[in-house]
Amino acid sequence: MAGMTSSARPLLNRRLAEFGTTIFAEMSALALRTGSINLGQGFPDTDGPEEVREAAVRALRDGRGNQYPPGPGVPELRTAVAAHQERRYGLVHDPDTEVLVTAGATEAIAAALLALVEPGDEVVAFEPYYDSYAACIAMAGGTRVPVTLRPHEGSFRLDLDELRAAVTDRTRLLLINTPHNPTGTVLTRAELTAIADLAVERDLLVVTDEVYEHLVFDEAEHIPLATFPGMRERTVTIGSAGKTFSFTGWKVGWITATPALVTAVRSAKQFLTYVSSGPFQYAVAEALALPDSYFAAFRADMRAKRDLLASGLAEAGFEVFRPAGTYFVTTDIRPLGESDGFAFCRALPERAGVVAIPNAVFYDHREAGAPFVRFAFCKRTEVLTDAAERLRKAFAR
Repeated sequence: MAGMTSSARPLLNRRLAEFGTTIFAEMSALALRTGSINLGQGFPDTDGPEEVREAAVRALRDGRGNQYPPGPGVPELRTAVAAHQERRYGLVHDPDTEVLVTAGATEAIAAALLALVEPGDEVVAFEPYYDSYAACIAMAGGTRVPVTLRPHEGSFRLDLDELRAAVTDRTRLLLINTPHNPTGTVLTRAELTAIADLAVERDLLVVTDEVYEHLVFDEAEHIPLATFPGMRERTVTIGSAGKTFSFTGWKVGWITATPALVTAVRSAKQFLTYVSSGPFQYAVAEALALPDSYFAAFRADMRAKRDLLASGLAEAGFEVFRPAGTYFVTTDIRPLGESDGFAFCRALPERAGVVAIPNAVFYDHREAGAPFVRFAFCKRTEVLTDAAERLRKAFAR
């Protein structure tokens, strides 16, 4: 029939053929269908600071951001981002040429990779990786080269020799995530120094996803890679308001980089969303100026929730990798007599009334992630207490 597409060619671009419905959508739907506690997708179940929410309402009422905001982002937010980077890390950026506001970190990742990667370029990324990394590398026509973080003495660690071996003459870019989702690993100063030395030696670009920068616990310290010698001019640093201020639905992210890198990323970004989140940008500008006491209290609250859920999981019989950052706990299900994370997570709502995410979806080498399962602890204390008790009843012997 005229107008029909040929059945010989799939409708979906072949670069995206391996990417179907995300595991987050599947598990969230499962949570709704079964009435389970959703510890799968990483979003809080309460809003962030009231004064930040009121700042958004005030911007709406005052007519600020209700029409298209400037392409690079509203000046107030770009200035606030630059001030935050200087106050926290000593990184000085020109808000007019070295800051770009994006539709969350997700768009920042996509725009950076689309701008900087040519077909055939290799992109080295830590495995397990946030799921959009693989899709964005594919859309850019790049080849992803995973370097696997492996369990070692209660946490997941980077093998620097393996990282160095992964870099070839075709490598264009290192995609670094610290604090790391899903494992909770926070790279040390020594590890970051080695990564910086490698990037300078091999003349690589680096994109760093630092959206959990304010969620580091215990003795861990977040150190932006751009602060290391030779890295300021080759690094695109990605930040976001969603995780730090618990307004994930606002989708306000940003990059900081040199004018040349910002110009390149903006060239791709302008054809994705163009602009977004107008009134929320003004609110996030105020949020970034909150006193240090806010960030300290936020971190302490999340640390207490981490400990609550981690203890409950351990009591239920899981092997628990207590995270040094983020708001996710990775567990090993083999002590429960299980080894298939997909099957375990799909059965978990019926067995325990809890939803989690199988880490294998974040791996190219699925077998390496098969026994690991991720739980989110960015929920109310009573919800985590209930979930921990359900898991104990279902699995503790």
